[in-house]
Amino acid sequence: MADGSSETKSSNQMWGGRFASGPDAIMEEINASIGFDKKLYAQDIRGSIAHATMLAHQGIISAEDKDKIVHGLDTILSEIDSGAFEFSRRLEDIHMNIEARLAALIGPAAGRLHTARSRNDQVALDFRLWVKEELQKTEKALTGLIAAFLDRAEEHAETVMPGFTHLQTAQPVTFGHHCMAYVEMFGRDRARVRHAIEHMDESPIGAAALAGTGFPIDRHMTAKALGFREPTRNSIDTVSDRDFALEFLSIAAIAATHLSRLAEEIVIWSTPQFGFIRLSDAFSTGSSIMPQKKNPDAAELVRAKTGRVNGSLVALLTVMKGLPLAYSKDMQEDKEQVFDAAESLELAIAAMTGMIRDVTIRADRMKAAAGSGYSTATDLADWLVREAGLPFRDAHHVTGRVVALAEQKGCDLADLPLAELQAINSAITDKVYGFLTVEASVASRTSFGGTAPSEVRKQIAWWRARN
Repeated sequence: MADGSSETKSSNQMWGGRFASGPDAIMEEINASIGFDKKLYAQDIRGSIAHATMLAHQGIISAEDKDKIVHGLDTILSEIDSGAFEFSRRLEDIHMNIEARLAALIGPAAGRLHTARSRNDQVALDFRLWVKEELQKTEKALTGLIAAFLDRAEEHAETVMPGFTHLQTAQPVTFGHHCMAYVEMFGRDRARVRHAIEHMDESPIGAAALAGTGFPIDRHMTAKALGFREPTRNSIDTVSDRDFALEFLSIAAIAATHLSRLAEEIVIWSTPQFGFIRLSDAFSTGSSIMPQKKNPDAAELVRAKTGRVNGSLVALLTVMKGLPLAYSKDMQEDKEQVFDAAESLELAIAAMTGMIRDVTIRADRMKAAAGSGYSTATDLADWLVREAGLPFRDAHHVTGRVVALAEQKGCDLADLPLAELQAINSAITDKVYGFLTVEASVASRTSFGGTAPSEVRKQIAWWRARN
């Protein structure tokens, strides 16, 4: 790279003759984005190669200049990949850093690259390409997490555990069924990712500053070369749109919320009081003072990262909410939020996938807890409706009296003598005992999407065919 004085001169030349001197230190500090937007270097170079190729195809620049530009950009890509490229804050951003280096490599031909484009549509292209690629990575990561849950669900389709509402024991379910709840949640996240990719699959390049260009460019050619379905249709909206970034952050926030709910359950279930699961050493840490401790740090950090992702969404919504059309410098504040959220989400999904595959399920503890809190009370009420013909509200009342009796005697429902049950309602027979075990309870829930092992296996098969 050139020395400092020539960098200042280059920067001034980039701005044009209106600015006779370089920005002072404060302006340089607030204006520079190279510290974070250098992550877009590969996308910037890819977009520039497509743009130069189109310009040559349309006869706007010569084939010789195009070849010099492409060769120079390939050289710069290699330099950045190898770590040899020297980024300069004085050149503000990734676009100017690459353009200045290109000029140093190939001379005047570099100046032809910016024909028929602006930094406005250039950054919109780079950022959209980056977000699209990140969404594709997120889709793959979510597919892996879903696969991990499907494996555990199949393994534990018959493992009985308590189902909760209000974190109170409600009804028995199977752990396989519980796992499939997360398959549904992360499946919706993946569907949102796929929709977002389709929604943003339009190329911004060619919109120029905001009004398009008078050069005879072919935007469909560059869109195809860059893997987009088609070019955007309004040049003003193109350079002022950051919906694709907001959609990414919205998707990330919802997915992170799902991960956080799962992390909370892992934290609770790994306590000695629950003891439903045992985390491996790979995803937990010890205490500096209490040798018996095994802390679920990975799950706790996943839970915490949700706050960062949610904050990024709110931050960008706030940046965008008052901007008039078209481009404003405020939009430089869009990238750090997305970069941070993407990194947090990628790490959280990877950590959670590892934990789900690695965790030890303590089926004995789950089964012991499944019958607590009179979890089969609803089965008694259902039996009274089905076998004794009681209206459900009457059956609910009778069951409430039976539960109160069991609480008074300090025993489970299945341990109450038949005579005492019949004293509450004479229609009760000894056949009811076959319906008061947790195994019988889960086996009876055969409605579509229910917890019965047979139904859980049907849902696993459905998802495996689509994962």
